[in-house]
Amino acid sequence: MDFLNWLLEGTIPVGSGSLRVPEVLGNIFGLGSALFGMRRKVWAWPVGLVGNVLLFMVFAGNEVLRPDTEPLWGQAGRQVFFAAVSLYGWYRWSQASRSGGAADGGAITPRWAGRRNLLMLVAVAAVLYVVLLQVLEVIGSYGPPTEAWILTGSILATYGMARGWVEFWLIWILVDIVGVTTLVDAGFYPTAVMYLVYGVFCVWGFFTWLRVQRNLASMDQPTPNEVAV
Repeated sequence: MDFLNWLLEGTIPVGSGSLRVPEVLGNIFGLGSALFGMRRKVWAWPVGLVGNVLLFMVFAGNEVLRPDTEPLWGQAGRQVFFAAVSLYGWYRWSQASRSGGAADGGAITPRWAGRRNLLMLVAVAAVLYVVLLQVLEVIGSYGPPTEAWILTGSILATYGMARGWVEFWLIWILVDIVGVTTLVDAGFYPTAVMYLVYGVFCVWGFFTWLRVQRNLASMDQPTPNEVAV
């Protein structure tokens, strides 16, 4: 089996079963992106892009590669959005870093979204959920209500990370809670385990960003991440 075939269809023996190579690698890159994100390093975005491509192949190719299971179009759509917003986040964090970054060496200075932005997020979440639920029902995805929840939360959380909002960690926690049960039911066990890991990691990330935000606020550190939209 050549490298490309191994990457697309390879398996890793685990006990009496096996794990799919692209699913495992995609989640490893996803965790790497989260680690860089917690430290507010620009590398969070390109590393995450690699994971997005791998996981898109897993979920969108599911109908062909694993015809015995239902396709998770919501999960596949997630990866498409992640790729798009990662380019935005990559640009935004790079610009902030070149403008001086945070006083502690991070690319951006964490901050609270504020009432106006939170109201905007709630309104967008409501509209997105209704629209995505209808789309997922039409295309016959697995569990449209939960997939719409996961996709909506993922979109808002990734955007919040790009903006440097502390609340994005809390949105991820809400996504992970629903994601674990959905992925277990669909048979994507490596990704379900990673959701559990992400859930714990997001709690850690939230308190890490909260501590940094308080420390930098006490220093009256300018926020170059506010320069660009």
